[in-house]
Amino acid sequence: MQNYVLSTSSTADLSREHFLARNIEYVCFHYSMDGVEYPDDLGVTMPIDEFYAKMVAGADTKTSQLNAGEYMAYFEKYLAAGKDVLHLTLSSGLSGSYMSACAAAQTLSEKYPDRKIRVVDSLGASSGFGLLVDTLADLRDEGMSLDDLADWAEAHRLEMHHWFFSSDLTFYVKGGRVSKTAGAIGGLLGICPLLNMDNEGHLIPREKIRPKKKVIRRIVDMMKEHAVGGTDYNGKCYISHSACYEDARAVADLVEAEFPHLNGKVEINNIGTTIGSHTGPGTVALFFWGDPRID
Repeated sequence: MQNYVLSTSSTADLSREHFLARNIEYVCFHYSMDGVEYPDDLGVTMPIDEFYAKMVAGADTKTSQLNAGEYMAYFEKYLAAGKDVLHLTLSSGLSGSYMSACAAAQTLSEKYPDRKIRVVDSLGASSGFGLLVDTLADLRDEGMSLDDLADWAEAHRLEMHHWFFSSDLTFYVKGGRVSKTAGAIGGLLGICPLLNMDNEGHLIPREKIRPKKKVIRRIVDMMKEHAVGGTDYNGKCYISHSACYEDARAVADLVEAEFPHLNGKVEINNIGTTIGSHTGPGTVALFFWGDPRID
């Protein structure tokens, strides 16, 4: 067993059971709902279904990134126990958490000069970020050192594809990501925007598709176009969703039918409360290993 901790955050949107089974440590982000702060603790404090139901009922949600002090407290418990740390953060294109983690690591390296701490920007989010971390757990278990694993993550992170669509633009409008006019027209016409994550870790709108049945087909077509080996892809595939399991299942069924060599069944996870505070319900995201993201 390697003498270092593989660590990430709750925004990787894997289940508690998954993190435990893979020996991956995580720090919880936090959010507020109607002025009350909660930890993004994978549905322990507030079940995910309840969270989205409250959003639909009109609850106001806000998020704030982990600050350097919170990262210091989290990292130090491992360093003080004689463990080195490799930590992957949510994309710097979506959050300032990478810079906060780096600041904490720099301060702690002076206090613990004999310990090592590496912070890597995943340039990813949700269960795509989670699939990257899960792959790192495989390599760690095969004996890869902390530095080699960190270098591998930085070399391959842009090969993790993130494709999203949303059937409900309400919260994209509320958060200013979609204009009120575009949101109203999209809702009236049943438009489901297709987005992906670019090579700087930003979410970029790519196509406007209607109806939902077509965007479900289109997101799987993007996997056929970009996945390693095309339909011979033999890696893992993850999906995350925000209170729209039936749509996520429809995508998973199509992927499993068209990619017969997958490494196991498609894993379906919840979009957690941090990212879900911005998407609201109705978002489905598909993640797989593919060609490098170049734009």
